[in-house]
Amino acid sequence: MAVIASIFVALAALLHGWIFLMESVWWTRPETWKRFGVADQASADTTRPMAYNQGFYNLFLGIGAGLGLVLYWVSATAAGTTLVLFTTACMVLAAAVLTTTGRSYLRAALIQGTLPLIGFVLFLFA
Repeated sequence: MAVIASIFVALAALLHGWIFLMESVWWTRPETWKRFGVADQASADTTRPMAYNQGFYNLFLGIGAGLGLVLYWVSATAAGTTLVLFTTACMVLAAAVLTTTGRSYLRAALIQGTLPLIGFVLFLFA
C-alpha cells in the first residue's frame, strides 16, 4: 500500500512542479496563458506577478511532498508521513478552493486535486 500511495504522491508532486513551470516560468507564452483562460497577452503581462507567486506555492508543495516521501522511505516514517499528509491535504484544499471560483475551473481543480487526494487517502492506510 505504501508503494502505491508513494506513486500517487510523487505524481502529485511532479504535477505541482509542472504547474510551477507554467505559472512562474512560461506564463507569458500564449499556449500557457490560454490554458489558464487568460484573455490576451496584455492580461497575461498584467497578471504575471500573481502567477509567478502562485507558481512558487505549487513548487513548495511539490517539494514538500517529495521531501516527505524521502523521509518516509529512509525510515523517518513519522516525519515523512506527517509531511506527505500535510502537503497533499494542502493540494487538495487548494483544488477545493479553486472550485469556488466558478464552474469553468472544475476541470482544473480535478486535475490539481485528484492525485494528491488519492495519495492522501492511501497514505492514511499505509
